[in-house]
Amino acid sequence: MTRTAFYPKKNRDGTPRPGPYQHLAEEFERRLTALQKAGEIVDPRGAQIERLKIQVAELQKRVTKRDEALAELTAFKTLALSRIAAQHEEIERLQEQAAGLGNVRRLPATRSGMAPYGSCS
Repeated sequence: MTRTAFYPKKNRDGTPRPGPYQHLAEEFERRLTALQKAGEIVDPRGAQIERLKIQVAELQKRVTKRDEALAELTAFKTLALSRIAAQHEEIERLQEQAAGLGNVRRLPATRSGMAPYGSCS
């Protein structure tokens, strides 16, 4: 059955006449309108749009959380680097101070793979 059978036709004089299956088209339209008023989505495109809207909202939340985590990690990295720089400056200052006093000796380097005397290993 062709789609045009559901719609009204025109006579040669221009007056409308019902299509052979127009009553089915009217019944379909009536049921579709009733379902839409009841809140049911019968159009698959409409359902897809709603599903995609929900998915977009979830993805936006994930992006926001990821941005917040990235900002926290960047702040932590900046703080850690500044602390490392401060510790390095303190070590250099102490090394210069120790070298200036002249009463500090360097310990001999340990041999790799051997535990020092008196250790529990």
